[in-house]
Amino acid sequence: MHSSVAAPPEKMMFQLSLRRRGISDRGVLQAMEAVPRDRFVDPIHRPNAWRDTALPIPCGQTLSQPFVIAYMTEQLRIEPAHRVLEIGTGSGYHAAVLSRLAQSVVSVERFRTLADRARGRLRELNYGNVEVLLADGFALPDGQGTFDRILVTVAVAEMPQSLLDLLDPGGVLIAPIGPASGRQTLIRVQRKDDELIRRPLVDVRFVAALPGVAREL
Repeated sequence: MHSSVAAPPEKMMFQLSLRRRGISDRGVLQAMEAVPRDRFVDPIHRPNAWRDTALPIPCGQTLSQPFVIAYMTEQLRIEPAHRVLEIGTGSGYHAAVLSRLAQSVVSVERFRTLADRARGRLRELNYGNVEVLLADGFALPDGQGTFDRILVTVAVAEMPQSLLDLLDPGGVLIAPIGPASGRQTLIRVQRKDDELIRRPLVDVRFVAALPGVAREL
């Protein structure tokens, strides 16, 4: 007889897949398991929500594959007291994962449809320490302060100085750097004293960053 407390097979495979691909941080694995990925996509895509694949979301954007989200999160090395900035809210899924590891998350989205949906979804699922802003992620409204960790989830041609300026001492910023059409490299930057230490991580493919707030959508 099937036990009601057993995790569904697709969720077990989801966790196994992340471990096999080298994700070892227990906090990250627990966060990935706890956040219901199927609630962050349209019903038509829910059967594939637990597979290690990217999924389409509105406004021509995508929800990255779980491994990439877990890998980026692991490389941030978030601590419980940290304040995290995410550029590119999308569905709100990655913000939810970050929220389980950090004290608070500010997530910025340029598409109103995505920002509104993510805000509603995060509220519904009780991720109360996430704030979703409708704004240009590279020209934030004044008064946001600085951050311990910054994550960019859209491809940029070069490391954004406006975001480096928001990084606290000891802070870490991760962003996919490279051409809009093609492969980018995930770069990790850490602020140590007065210098920035850059380290390339892995090749990735993200949708390109666009300037400003979208007029439509």
